[in-house]
Amino acid sequence: MIEFFKSRRRARLRALAFPADWQRIVDRNVAVFRRLPPEDQRELLGHTQVLLAEKHFEGCGGLQLTDEIRVTIAAGASVLLLHRDTDYYPRLTSILVYPGTYVVREERPIGGGIWADDDEARLGHTAPQLGALILAWDAVLRGARSADDGDNVVFHEFAHQLDFEDDNVDGTPPLDSRLYRTWASVLTPEYEALRHARESGAPTLINQYGAKNPAEFFAVITELFFERPRELRDRHAALYEELRSFYCQDPASWQGGGAAAGG
Repeated sequence: MIEFFKSRRRARLRALAFPADWQRIVDRNVAVFRRLPPEDQRELLGHTQVLLAEKHFEGCGGLQLTDEIRVTIAAGASVLLLHRDTDYYPRLTSILVYPGTYVVREERPIGGGIWADDDEARLGHTAPQLGALILAWDAVLRGARSADDGDNVVFHEFAHQLDFEDDNVDGTPPLDSRLYRTWASVLTPEYEALRHARESGAPTLINQYGAKNPAEFFAVITELFFERPRELRDRHAALYEELRSFYCQDPASWQGGGAAAGG
């Protein structure tokens, strides 16, 4: 019964007229939106309304929260939901936004049972036990307004949230049976190739931060899939196909969908 009322409430939110002020924010700030077919744009705006209604946004570090911040983040997160059954990032309750790069104190092992305390500068972070996602607003805006650099912190952190949905942080979001048969056979060798490239110093299309672990690999290839899809398709065809099947989208076919690979 709870699911029925939740579904009905979400359908009602998706059907609401999108406010004109919010539309101007999306048009100005979310470059990927301009590439989408009209029917996908309408779907994205509906998802944006649901996320804005269901998630708690909070400004941190002195940031005054505005509709521009909330709408830009929610619209970017909605790109990852198009054409798929979704529960709207069910592990996520709050989105915390800093004005810029923020610093956290972390312990890390340095060997021999010894741990060191370090300050780490971050642009974004999330974890399954947090129930929260943290973003730096300047990085959000920079990534949202540029759709060709493969660098989008909203896509990256919300891809992690998709990964969390099956209770494992392993770079494998919940998949249908058809994709389970091919996902590991494609992504595992691609991940290993990226690790070897990082170790050897070889250049790669895929951001080498993804070599850190499979979860980060999934997040960085999600950024690349939506922002430089034609290059990803041309250089990593099987990987592109897995992501196309999972996200039920073909961004390489969008008008202006990223430059084709050269050389």
